[in-house]
Amino acid sequence: MTDALKRLSDEGVAIWLDDLSRKRITSGNLAELIDQQHVVGVTTNPSIFQKAISSGDGYEQQLADLAARKVTVDEAIRMITTADVRDAADILRPVYDTTDGQDGRVSIEVDPRLAHNTTATIAEAKQLAWLVDRPNTLIKIPATEAGLPAITEVIGKGISVNVTLIFSLERYRAVMDAYLAGLEKAKAAGLDLSKIHSVASFFVSRVDSEIDKRLDGVGTDEAKALKGKAALANARLAYEAFEEVFAGERWAALDKAQANKQRPLWASTGVKDPAYKDTLYVVDLVAPGTVNTMPEGTLEATADHGEVSGDTIRGTYEQSRAELDAVAKLGISYDDVVQLLEDEGVEKFEASWNDLLKSTEAELKRLAPAED
Repeated sequence: MTDALKRLSDEGVAIWLDDLSRKRITSGNLAELIDQQHVVGVTTNPSIFQKAISSGDGYEQQLADLAARKVTVDEAIRMITTADVRDAADILRPVYDTTDGQDGRVSIEVDPRLAHNTTATIAEAKQLAWLVDRPNTLIKIPATEAGLPAITEVIGKGISVNVTLIFSLERYRAVMDAYLAGLEKAKAAGLDLSKIHSVASFFVSRVDSEIDKRLDGVGTDEAKALKGKAALANARLAYEAFEEVFAGERWAALDKAQANKQRPLWASTGVKDPAYKDTLYVVDLVAPGTVNTMPEGTLEATADHGEVSGDTIRGTYEQSRAELDAVAKLGISYDDVVQLLEDEGVEKFEASWNDLLKSTEAELKRLAPAED
């Protein structure tokens, strides 16, 4: 086994695990990944919790207690998920302390049914931060149009945020703008900017899945030659935008006030097409100041045979633009693709949350004590 994960860390890429469950916490597996696989953070989403809780492994006693209290299904899910996030945050606390708050983070997402409601998203973010009550939490807010002003308000209140479901370069710039506006609000309120952190989760593999499908529809040799290139090009140009924004005058004023840069986080890095190398969205997206959150399979593949050869982002911008331009010339609309992916992303998380509601409700009914 190579130590590709150490080399990745040495290149300035923070390795986070895109998964969490009660069993992973209680078995010591999460602590082991931190000790042995250079994992310095954890991300969760509604689909991850739906899978974990529906498996039932480790949740029976808490579900029985919640059933005895006759709590609502929504309250039950929040009690269960925040307990897992709190425990994971405690396990990662030493990483948080040694990295001065940059890593050692655990993310938890606002209810996906609120993705198009700014006011409710802000209220939910505040509630989640209060419920988990750990300084190394990130509250996940989707980068929908309604999510953008929520990001500004929540950051402005001093709550650290993981902005999720970013697919387009235009929306990513709007996310960075929302973050800077939030820092400016926090500064005006006299808050300590050094304590506020954020990552911007830019989704990768789903871009290839959708564009590759459309390239197959075109069917020409030129189209087929472009398969597997759009997602990397898109992410690399996002890093270019990151470099530009955090070298600008607006950032300079915040930097003087000890603010933290909002790091790009590569999300959806598990490869969907078996024709591609299983480490594609890791080893080809290496640059300092980034985060890569990986499902365990991708983490293991990278540890086993990942070839980390230094920075694979800077110096690729011209080529990346040419590749996206070539896709557009074949009649494939970038704007159409990224909007579809955002809509589908929100819908998938909402569907997972609804499935979780149904399965949890069934468990609460099954475990409810007989009436006295």
